[in-house]
This record gives sequence, C-alpha cells and structure tokens, in this order.
Amino acid sequence: MSVAEKSKKKAGGLGETVSVIVQALLLALVIRTFLFQPFSIPSGSMRPTLLEGDYLFVTKWAYGYSRHSLPFSPPIFSGRIFGSAPERGDVAVFKLPTNTSIDYIKRVIGLPGDRIQMREGVLHINGEPVEREKLGVIDDPDITEMTRPVDVYRETLPNGVSYETLDLSPNSIGDDTREFVVPEGHYFMMGDNRDNSTDSRFSVGFVPAENLVGRANVIFFSIAGGASPLELWKWPTEMRPGRILNWVD
Repeated sequence: MSVAEKSKKKAGGLGETVSVIVQALLLALVIRTFLFQPFSIPSGSMRPTLLEGDYLFVTKWAYGYSRHSLPFSPPIFSGRIFGSAPERGDVAVFKLPTNTSIDYIKRVIGLPGDRIQMREGVLHINGEPVEREKLGVIDDPDITEMTRPVDVYRETLPNGVSYETLDLSPNSIGDDTREFVVPEGHYFMMGDNRDNSTDSRFSVGFVPAENLVGRANVIFFSIAGGASPLELWKWPTEMRPGRILNWVD
C-alpha cells in the first residue's frame, strides 16, 4: 500500500470516527431535550421522598415543551407546546422564576385558581384541611439530616396522592402562612421537608407553567455522604442499593 493510500485510509477512518461521535452527541441531545434528563438532588428539601445524592430521570414530555426544555433556555418561543397540565402531587423539576439558570425540584401542591394556606402545620387547600396522619418518628440521620428523631407524617391530597413529610419543628415559620391564591397559568410548589424547604411559601413564589421542565420519574442511582458516583471505592459503604430503581411518588 502506497503512502498516499495509507493517508487516505487514515483520513477516512478519522472521518468515520468523527461522524459517529457527532451522531452520538446529536442523539444524546435529542433524548435530553425531548425524552429524559438526568438530575441530581443537591439539598434536603424533599426529604424523606428524595435524599441528597439521589440521581433521577425526569420525563420531559410529561408537561409538553417550553423554551426551558432546551439547553440554556433559548427565547425562541413562549408558553408550552404539546402540553399536559401537572397533576396535584406530582414531583416536578422547574426553573426558578427569579433565576431560570437554576433548577428546583418540589411537589405540585396548588393548581391555578387554588387557595393554599398552612395553619398550625396543616396544609389547607381551598379552605379544607388536607388529611394528615402521624406515622411515628424517623431516627436515621441519612434520611432526616438530624441527630435526633424526627416526626414523620403521611399527607393525602384531595386527588388521593399520598406521600410522607417531615416535621423538624412544631412551630416553624412555614407552619402558619397567609392564604395564597394561585394565578392562572401558575403552580404552587412545596417541599416534603416542610421546615427546611425554600418553596412557594417563601421566595420561590408562584411557578409559571412555562418554567416546568419535567416530572421526576425514577431514581437510577443513590449515594450518601456527599460522595460522587465516580468515586467507585466509596460504593461499598456509601451507595444506597435499596433506593436504586425506585419510582418517585
């Protein structure tokens, strides 16, 4: 084989490699934009449902698509297309209204037109108290982030969606609020860790439908202790195998 033929073959092989890489990147972009997007949980605001170190997939098509479905949220259109409204009780990822470069994850509590209020730690929707049952206490710092037992409750929304919430303090600032009236095209979001969640009761405010990114679907990996999934040597002691492939309720 001549030098020219060898060079041509080498160039052809390089071109094929580049082509495969470009196709893989485009496929990954399509999947991330329209189907699934991975997220990690950076804080304890959704405990005990989601823990720091949980890695989950979010379904992008659940609520249709907005400009925030695309990387970097380019302002190419407004509103949502192919949209479906979130259901009360969904755990959803959304862009923070005051800074759309930041992703938040909370539970959808209030729908457009709802009146939402906390009274003595009990959630009220449209003037009616939400069913709330004390289950006992959790004495596991990995779940509560506390070195003492924490009260845990089961809350059941009017549509039957049920989940656990933590009560770190019986008289926290978020246990008694004014009544919030959710505007059209907006949602009221709350964390399950009621006394340690920055949500619609506070600075987050009402979340526009356009800011919704997707619905949390399944935990595909979980590791404790602030460890990274890439730190394989920590898996034997820090990985939470019981949480892997758990559906998010």
